[in-house]
Amino acid sequence: MKVKLSILDQSPISDGQNAHEALQQTAELALKAEEWEYTRFWVSEHHDASTLAGSSPEILMAHLATITSTIRIGSGGVMLPHYSPYKVAENFKVLEALFPGRIDAGMGRAPGGMPRATYALNKGQYQNREQFPDQVDELLMYLHDALPEDHKYEGLKATPITQSAPPVWMLGTNEGSASLAAEKGLPYVFAQFINSEGGVEAAKHYRTNFQASDYYQQPEQALAVFCICAETEEEANRVASSLDLLLIMQQQGMPVEGTPTPEQAAEYEYSPLEWELVQLNRERMSVGTPETVRKQLERLADDFQAEEIMLVTITYDFYDKLKSFELIANEFLKGAKENETD
Repeated sequence: MKVKLSILDQSPISDGQNAHEALQQTAELALKAEEWEYTRFWVSEHHDASTLAGSSPEILMAHLATITSTIRIGSGGVMLPHYSPYKVAENFKVLEALFPGRIDAGMGRAPGGMPRATYALNKGQYQNREQFPDQVDELLMYLHDALPEDHKYEGLKATPITQSAPPVWMLGTNEGSASLAAEKGLPYVFAQFINSEGGVEAAKHYRTNFQASDYYQQPEQALAVFCICAETEEEANRVASSLDLLLIMQQQGMPVEGTPTPEQAAEYEYSPLEWELVQLNRERMSVGTPETVRKQLERLADDFQAEEIMLVTITYDFYDKLKSFELIANEFLKGAKENETD
């Protein structure tokens, strides 16, 4: 099956870098992604995170959609339990009015940060994640101007009134999120880069239980995975060593100022347990040469029956990141041309 390629960028901050530089690099990457013919470019929502600059996807999306012209721009995702579905609908309808047919509304239920950020976002209250399914329903009604007559806000419009509405994607890491996406009849992204276990089962559950809706008649599924590509296996592993160390530090609650350098990773003395964690983390990554990565991604797409792979790449050096995405795009383009001639 032909696999579409997309990018999810978290605006990572490298050691010694600042947020301004990280966001500028996100913008540059979006332009390159359009040039390399990636399908969509999504940005994430993280709070109180010293290593990630992306905290407000809707604002960043507006900038990215302005500087690009064809690639789809989306959120990966908005953490809906923090917000009013009505206001989220208004944000995305403004984006849709400005850039019709190019906006994706990816929604998640995760907090996107540590408990103190969650409390701050919810006025010191506990976040009720159980309301998420109802929030999704409300969001869809507001986006499509479809409040029922018995709704307490019947007649309320999420403005501006637009000729089209951005598709709502469900994001998740387990069978529960897959089940919800299937029940609502919405497209689904499994975040393999967050959780490498249970993804195939969740994907199968989604397809098996998908219920056609007013928005989608057939299931549509994407898979988000860590990915680092270089011209040699040795170089790919050298570049990926920064992410290896970053994840280990985060998992153990160590202070992290930004993505470490490959040199710092080479000098770090991993304990046996930490080294086991590195190998476990590699299960949610695709690392290697263009041919190796293409085969790994195609195998994942086949295992998940996913029409699309969304790549998440964190490197210390921005050049390495650009090179990784360029090599992968060229490799898949080459493969597509080879298939056409067969």
